[in-house]
Amino acid sequence: MSIPSAVAASAVSRLPGPQWAVPVLPIVAVVALLAVPTPSAGGMTLADAACGLVVVCAAVQTVRRLRRPLTRTAVAVLALPVLGIAVAAAGAATPGDAVMGLVRYLQVFVLVPVAVVLLLRDRRDARLVLWSVVGLALYQGAVGMHQFVTATGASYQGATIRAVGTFGASDVMGMATVVSYGVVCAVGLALGAGASAQRTAAALCALALLAPLAVSFSRGAWIATAVACGAQMALAGGRRGLKVVATVVATGVVLVGGFGVGAAVVQERLDSITRVTDTPDQSVVDRYTLWAAAVDMWREHPVTGVGLKAFPAYRDSHASVALSSASDTMDAGHSFKRQALLSPHNMYLLILSEQGLIGLIGLAGSWLALLVLGLRRLRRAGRTRDCALAVCGLLLWQLVDFGYADIGGPSTALIPVGLGVAAWWALARGATSVPATREAVR
Repeated sequence: MSIPSAVAASAVSRLPGPQWAVPVLPIVAVVALLAVPTPSAGGMTLADAACGLVVVCAAVQTVRRLRRPLTRTAVAVLALPVLGIAVAAAGAATPGDAVMGLVRYLQVFVLVPVAVVLLLRDRRDARLVLWSVVGLALYQGAVGMHQFVTATGASYQGATIRAVGTFGASDVMGMATVVSYGVVCAVGLALGAGASAQRTAAALCALALLAPLAVSFSRGAWIATAVACGAQMALAGGRRGLKVVATVVATGVVLVGGFGVGAAVVQERLDSITRVTDTPDQSVVDRYTLWAAAVDMWREHPVTGVGLKAFPAYRDSHASVALSSASDTMDAGHSFKRQALLSPHNMYLLILSEQGLIGLIGLAGSWLALLVLGLRRLRRAGRTRDCALAVCGLLLWQLVDFGYADIGGPSTALIPVGLGVAAWWALARGATSVPATREAVR
């Protein structure tokens, strides 16, 4: 085929229509399958299986292109966590822990993000993924609001009013994570330089998601969402950011003050954020006790940590007697049970305790590099940043939320998608390119 014919064929393949979305559909499938209820017992989910499909599709597409898929910078940044993960796997207590931990960490922080970077071609693909996240958030939020109104959610202060979506009481952070992702994506799209109809629809979606986020009663999600959306508005600048701030504040006043959407419970939950030494609730006591235990483990094994998935084995020997060792879980569909506290609920401290300084430098260094490179490209993007604010916001949300949560549960499959889209914007060659159109072909 001649060069002009090849160029024309490539342009035609990118014309508007169902066929353009085929390469990115595996990523959308990961997001969509998170709407499927999962057994409370845990284990591999359909979304995890879709993550494997994403990796396979990316590998096949890379082989077919017969060219270097990533720049040297992208390889260095995305491969940075591998060394720490491998060293920690070698120090795991059992071969089973080593294999399971290695596979999980590589899936979430290396393989799937790299695959997302390889599959996304331009901003149109990225917008499809972002809108699929908003759609999932709207669905999970609707389920959560029904749970709150009908008292069929997870138990909170003796009443089954906590919105958890389809994730159940065993993953109370699942719906909060998904809805927060949806809010950040929608705010970024609303503040971007896309079409007016898209910005309006995104703004309405963001406002609709505030209520389910409130009744998730997740303090970490609230803090991370406030930080990420505040940063997005500051980066957007001008009147548009001020309008969004005013609208969000007014909506919050109406929801909590006017309609009383969990007003008393939300206020009590907000107050507990700063109540650390003055009669904190047991969840706060457990959180800080686990953090102290993780730091103590790191002090004994500062370079390589105690090994992947070894935190539970070392927990009791490093935690004070204030730790309750398990939390009470119950929802309208399941009976009461005790759920063991098997992690410090802080991703940075989990990495530090299990992987030591080598692991923390690798993982946190990779994330920080993505944030710096993404923000630098955002400043230079101009009118090509219609999805840039959203993906930078997602990365910032995740980095803040990791201070209050770690990986685990079915919703974890969404994390590599967010990291992958952020990595695509920060590192990929075509992140700021304009998608082909019919006019371009003519």
